[in-house]
Amino acid sequence: MTLWIAFTLMAVVMQAVRTAAQKDLSRALSPMATTLTRYLYGIPFVALYLVVLLQTNSEWANSFNYAQLNNARFLVFATVAAIVQIIATAFMVKMFTLKNFAIATSFAKTEAIQVALFASVFFQDHLNVYGWVSVFIGVVGVLFVSGLKVGKPQAISSATIFYGTLSGALFAWTSLSLREASLSLDLPLVYSAALTLMYMVIIQTVICAIYITFKERSQWQKLMTLKKRGLFVGATSALGSVGWFTAMSLQNPALVKTLGQVEFFITLGITHFYFKERIKWQEMVGIMCIFASILLILYV
Repeated sequence: MTLWIAFTLMAVVMQAVRTAAQKDLSRALSPMATTLTRYLYGIPFVALYLVVLLQTNSEWANSFNYAQLNNARFLVFATVAAIVQIIATAFMVKMFTLKNFAIATSFAKTEAIQVALFASVFFQDHLNVYGWVSVFIGVVGVLFVSGLKVGKPQAISSATIFYGTLSGALFAWTSLSLREASLSLDLPLVYSAALTLMYMVIIQTVICAIYITFKERSQWQKLMTLKKRGLFVGATSALGSVGWFTAMSLQNPALVKTLGQVEFFITLGITHFYFKERIKWQEMVGIMCIFASILLILYV
């Protein structure tokens, strides 16, 4: 199995678990405090991962020079990625409170095609024909699975469209920025991805902590009382981020995000086998589209 595929699949599983836990936390915390949770409690796990990498790959530790982090390209792209991901995550948490959550999620899941467009226009990282077809079919599949009703008009609020689409765009920009930051270090990509993640998580924790201290100070006490759930969110977030960061350092983020749509297989599998709910025809069409897009990725 190609390494980027393995890391993507790990990220998908961890993201599904983390999102469910984070949605639960959002009932007790503000959107920014919920966002801080994944970073604050994720730092120890990211640090542990980095230490393990260095302990098991001594040549990586010897090859690193702290001056490598002090280059404009890395600092700009890693900092931009850190800030944009905070905003994107806050928007995602806000989506949990919307009446049309499933529809908002559908708009957010256009992230894959937005990544492909941004990469092509701003970074000259072009997909071939198979890549574009794969991304497009995958997005269509996601729209079917996520709950957009075919042939049944729905009242979609402007907030649903705004938070959903902009969340997808911001996550897309995050993916491309962190890839550029990781590649700029000129180190083994698994290692550079871990360093980029460590830098970003520290920056994100500081930014969110400053915001909450001055704007939502009461959230600190609530956050501390939810330490066990916070650690769970932090651990799953860290593992998911390790997967995403490494996969997107190794491969075009558009293809990584398209493969990441296998998350829907997990969700529907749980729905069918655990909750004993029947899979609708619309969901089956979506599953087939996503499956076809994943097969196409193998030819890219």
